[in-house]
Amino acid sequence: MKYNYFSKNGSILPVEQATIPLSNIEYSYGFGVYETIRVVNRVPYFLKDHLERLAESARIIELEHLYSGDFVGQAIAELIDKNNVDTCNLKLLLMGGLTKEDASLYILCLNPLFPDKKLYRDGVKCITHHYERAFPHAKTLSMLGSYLAYRKAKHAGAYDALLINRNEYITEGTRTNFFCIQGKTIISPKEEDILPGVTKKMLMRVASGNGYTIMESRVALSDVKRYDGAFLTSTSSKLLPIRTIDEIVFPVTPTALRELMILFDAFLEHTNKSP
Repeated sequence: MKYNYFSKNGSILPVEQATIPLSNIEYSYGFGVYETIRVVNRVPYFLKDHLERLAESARIIELEHLYSGDFVGQAIAELIDKNNVDTCNLKLLLMGGLTKEDASLYILCLNPLFPDKKLYRDGVKCITHHYERAFPHAKTLSMLGSYLAYRKAKHAGAYDALLINRNEYITEGTRTNFFCIQGKTIISPKEEDILPGVTKKMLMRVASGNGYTIMESRVALSDVKRYDGAFLTSTSSKLLPIRTIDEIVFPVTPTALRELMILFDAFLEHTNKSP
């Protein structure tokens, strides 16, 4: 679907005007933060959580700006209405400047790229890549390392690359959070080492309310095969089982993970129907 309008600093403009000058050094150097928000039936999923993380990302890299959560929420609503869109992904780009008055907020509607349904049945292939982001808790535009890791994954026919830090622990994917599962215990890498995903946050809510135990633990690649299975989460993929990590194979998706996937889908469906 083609979207004819975008939002710049709260003003709705034709998408042809969605340009950033080559001379914009803040953009060239990645001095910005972003969010991707799923919209279904005109409802931006977990908007408050995404806007809080956008603000926190900006705070971490000392990006000062004038845009409150209420302002951004209103701009999003106006853009959805102007494009007359029911389902899409929203990309929010908050660009820094020399002063907070120079900061810019861009909001675009994008066609969502959802995983093939067979991947939920069969699981996905992942590879590993040694890299760690400079600001783990900030979703910044400085994405070269993640881009190169993701490109490596695509060349290998994999869904994503799992990042390995200097201590040889798996932290996260290039655009996903990573988990292991043992029985009904979900193991997440230490939060201090990763970007706290909004989907991850909602998963924890669903899991804890349905008899699952959540624990944080640093996970070495060599230890992964001890678990029943592993999976990824993200805005677009929801819960996606992993079939292989490098040479490690999970022959089947654990029953507890299948049940959790169903529970999470039901949670999203309820969210969609909520006023």
